[in-house]
Amino acid sequence: MPSTFTPADLDCTRFENIEPYINRLLERKVASAPELERWLIDRSDLSAACSEARANLYISMTCDTDDAVAQAAFASFIENVDPKLTPAAFELDKRLVELAKAHPLDPARYAVLERAARADVELFRPENVPLETDLAKLGQRFEQLAGSLTVVFEGEEKTLPQMARYQEVTDRTVREGAWRATAERRFKEVDNFNGIYDEMITLRDQVGRNAGFENYIGYAYKSKHRFDYGVEACRRFQDGVGVAVVPLMRELEQQRAGLLKVSPLRPWDLSVDVKGRAPLRPFEGGRDLMRKAVGTLRRLDPRLADMFATLGDGGEARGSRAGACLDLDTRKGKAPGGYQYQRELARKSFIFMNAAGMHRDVETMVHEAGHALHSMLCADEPLIEYRQPPMEFAEVASMGMELLSMRHWGGANGECFYPGREDFNRACRDQIKHSVLLLPWIATIDAFQHWVYANPNHTRADRAAHWLSLDDRFGSGVSWAGIEQYRPWIWQRQLHLFTHPFYYIEYGIAQLGALQLWLRSLEEGETTAVEAYMRALSLGGSKPLPELFAAAGLTFDFGPEIVKRLVDRVNRELEKVPE
Repeated sequence: MPSTFTPADLDCTRFENIEPYINRLLERKVASAPELERWLIDRSDLSAACSEARANLYISMTCDTDDAVAQAAFASFIENVDPKLTPAAFELDKRLVELAKAHPLDPARYAVLERAARADVELFRPENVPLETDLAKLGQRFEQLAGSLTVVFEGEEKTLPQMARYQEVTDRTVREGAWRATAERRFKEVDNFNGIYDEMITLRDQVGRNAGFENYIGYAYKSKHRFDYGVEACRRFQDGVGVAVVPLMRELEQQRAGLLKVSPLRPWDLSVDVKGRAPLRPFEGGRDLMRKAVGTLRRLDPRLADMFATLGDGGEARGSRAGACLDLDTRKGKAPGGYQYQRELARKSFIFMNAAGMHRDVETMVHEAGHALHSMLCADEPLIEYRQPPMEFAEVASMGMELLSMRHWGGANGECFYPGREDFNRACRDQIKHSVLLLPWIATIDAFQHWVYANPNHTRADRAAHWLSLDDRFGSGVSWAGIEQYRPWIWQRQLHLFTHPFYYIEYGIAQLGALQLWLRSLEEGETTAVEAYMRALSLGGSKPLPELFAAAGLTFDFGPEIVKRLVDRVNRELEKVPE
């Protein structure tokens, strides 16, 4: 039942072009369930056009934070279009809820969509619309500030992703100098980042209270459609990480200090090879990264490689102009981080990265490839709501791909990241460790956010003190002697705190799912795991979260028992991979 409701050339960067189609949906007579299904598909078509307009503007803005035209275009959208789309979406959701009562739909198909619409109707408050606009503008300020940070090191100006390469060099003096230069550059902006975050906390607290909640926490959970777990489940995850993962992390750090023959271990000692080997350099530039990523997927499953290869050759830059799907290499003026953004009208993915030739970039690439494949596998779904899976499962797609693809990173042909066995083993060991040792940082960020929004009137000193207490509980055991001034503000490097509040526990839930998937591939065979992966991803967001996990043969649970069981099992696999 394809839709032709929205013209292909409709300019959705201007609300006056969108409004007539919204009105047509609000005014259309719907007299039966089949007519309601057609209404839903036409609404999805309009939502896709609006989503894609925003996506292209966001991509351009993050790919070049120095481009005044791109910055202004995105600012115009969030100031002039988003504030009008939000109440319009409320009216359409409200009409959907009313129509579904009059013309009941098949719950097997539409229960998830209706549940989400009811929640959104219950949450909507017109007074929150301008507050959300202000928050989006603050998010843009953060992106611009973070993207502007560079360091002059060894006589050259370098982006912060480029500076990360120095943490892998064997000369400890160079590592320390690079770490201190980067930390000091961030430290100069501490007050600016704090200022942005202070404003965000105040606005978000008001959003939550306007919607009838005690604070922003309840609002965030409901707006993210967390129907299958709550705050207590997140606390249980934190407890499990504290009991099962933190001791392992600190034990591995002690082993690292011994192998490096350093005492005490310092922050600049965490990424260098413990045997003094040169840093892993798995690719050179975006084209080489993409070529090797496609080769990796081809060895995993040719179907996945064929889909992924449609995105381009990796040489593209400067955003999504002319339909480009990739912007991979780091450069001055790019926003930090990496992401995959689905352009819903064309149903084409865009992958943004700051690749600097490091192993970590390989992890990021296959991670974002998992997201892109997820979008491709459910691209034929007519409803945009079901082409957007819950984040807790979307991250299974990405983290699962990191682990499933791992055994194919090495080999003798030219499409491999690691042709040598020793480098391949190093990369696999790093990946396995990272899959577990990421969990304490996730627990820290999640616990931090819960405290921040439960105590919205805290001072900056309170915030710093609480961060330090969480770092004592979940953090590394490295020594901060002489560099204590940087430690209370390490959280500022986590962009999710600024631009995607409460979006981080999803990584923890998903990592546990991804680990289950990987272990299933070891125990039942790779083909079985890949088939389950593709089958579950093809469902998009059409099923409740526990059912999506079940479709991949996974248990939806992130309490202490499963955390400990999985960590113990993964540690046994880690012991099989030589250092």
